[in-house]
Amino acid sequence: MEKTSYVSFRPAPLRRVNGKLTRRVSKDQKKNIADILAMRDEDIDLSDMPEVIDWSRAEIGKFYRPPKKPVTMRLDTDVLEWLKGYGKGYQTRVNLLLRHAMASSRSDPKGAKPENGKRRKLAN
Repeated sequence: MEKTSYVSFRPAPLRRVNGKLTRRVSKDQKKNIADILAMRDEDIDLSDMPEVIDWSRAEIGKFYRPPKKPVTMRLDTDVLEWLKGYGKGYQTRVNLLLRHAMASSRSDPKGAKPENGKRRKLAN
């Protein structure tokens, strides 16, 4: 049985742009983009996308991700094994645990930063 090639159904080859793999934009897609850019705001049909009036269920900061900074940490071997024991992403897990501790200390009056600017020492 001979295998047929369906050239028209093959996706465009991937190429790297700004470090990400993307597909080339076809002539039809370029034309559609140009047509949309040429339209005035008043000419765009928004009937299938009603305006949101009630924002009471909106989540503030849901997609905000604070910038990350690479650091070197020295952890006890057993702590590191425990973190890695949950699978991939132990650095993210460390960040979440530290963020939780930071948030707890902010809400806890004992954990608040003193007026004189000196930080509390953690108990050993």
